Amino acid sequence: MAQHIAPAVGRPPAPPPRLFTPPGVYRPQADTRLLAAALDREYLGPGTTVMEVGTGTGALALRAAGRGANVTAVDVSWPAVLTAYANALRRRLPLRVLHGDFAARTRGRRFDLVLANPPYVPSPEPRPPVRGAARAWDAGPSGRLVIDRICAWAPAVLRPGGVLLIVQSGMCGPRATVRLLERAGLSAGILLRAAVPWGPVLRSRRAWLESRGLADAGEEWEELVVIRARHP
Repeated sequence: MAQHIAPAVGRPPAPPPRLFTPPGVYRPQADTRLLAAALDREYLGPGTTVMEVGTGTGALALRAAGRGANVTAVDVSWPAVLTAYANALRRRLPLRVLHGDFAARTRGRRFDLVLANPPYVPSPEPRPPVRGAARAWDAGPSGRLVIDRICAWAPAVLRPGGVLLIVQSGMCGPRATVRLLERAGLSAGILLRAAVPWGPVLRSRRAWLESRGLADAGEEWEELVVIRARHP
């Protein structure tokens, strides 16, 4: 069998350009890295179809595209859509980027893999914001306004054997997510966990989170989890 061996001399390949991340677009953080670790465990090939919900900078969508998958990404934020498109051009990777609601933009389509880093931070506001950077993290008093929609939507967009990877905070009930996905007919479980220090958004809501029983007094660390669900 022929082997492809790197030349012994010459310049090393240039690293990929850094992601362009303008103000108002969610910057890849610990939850992005945890979901990337889960993505790296999945098989991807030239025929694999991938959908990313809430693409932001396109970091995860481009990671999948770089492995040869056929990737579509969607975001409700125009700045995020334009940013993901710009990053795809800079990295010279094929990426289809759509603007709008994930359920509406994927109607009638099915995918082998769906990635989701949805808004999941509990917020005193009953509805998610309609503009601004907080659209990327605020998700109502339970933190589940978008997560619950994804759980109901996933079976319709996954091909048989398809996989959903979704990251969320321990504050908004990972076990509830697993139960919803199982009730929808998928096999589901927690794949990865990580503990990260509270960021400025959680710190600014400490009193409210404690009053709601979502955090203990003096708590400083947040658990992040990736849930993996598979269509039969």
